[in-house]
Amino acid sequence: MTPFETAFTLSPVHVDRFGNAKPSALLLFCQEAAAGHCAQLGLDWDTLMEKNLFWALIRTRMEITRLPRTGETLTVKTWPMPTTRVAYPRATAGYDEKGQELFRSTSLWVLMDAKSRGMLLPGKSGITLEGITLGEEAPVPPSLTPKEMTEFFARQVRFTDIDRNGHMNNTRYMEWFYDALDSETLGNRPIKAFTACYLSEAREKELLHLGWTRCEDGCIRLEIRRDGEENFSKLERVFAARAEF
Repeated sequence: MTPFETAFTLSPVHVDRFGNAKPSALLLFCQEAAAGHCAQLGLDWDTLMEKNLFWALIRTRMEITRLPRTGETLTVKTWPMPTTRVAYPRATAGYDEKGQELFRSTSLWVLMDAKSRGMLLPGKSGITLEGITLGEEAPVPPSLTPKEMTEFFARQVRFTDIDRNGHMNNTRYMEWFYDALDSETLGNRPIKAFTACYLSEAREKELLHLGWTRCEDGCIRLEIRRDGEENFSKLERVFAARAEF
């Protein structure tokens, strides 16, 4: 297995008001690089949909050395790691034009049945990937246990949040995370790392409840939960993230 490489140039839509790459943009580059590699391997979206399957992200961990800025071109390298009993791990790393590392990430992907919306274990999916380990991988993303939140607001999933799989795209969750914060918080402390857990599909027109809090160690935690009559702590979890600054 040979790692797949591709390049991206940051345009104004990829950066925040300070000119730094948004975490959602870095996730987008990782997603597009993975899609390019899957196309090379014959495991792209169109091919899988012939079998009523699609890739879904369930966890990711990204460590950031430096946020690239508007106009920079970065090279993104990605490769599958050895398949586990339940998931297909994938490593990704980004480099600037001098070859210096910008970020590295490890993500856990699963195959979903497009009709039942259920997850297929690798051993039953019929899809195999020859995983490799290069020693450049970020840590495997951990789970995030529920945490008490201090700030709350609600938001509805809209048309532009949805991708071809019929659910909210993984990059949009990080956009929502940043929308919970403000320029003062984000401008003074560039993000150094984040962990994101995608726990349940969010569908168009759903009303979701967001809760976030600043932790004693300086990180920020956010959870998104499904609408209901219970208080926030008892609602079904959809997404959880932890950002380190």
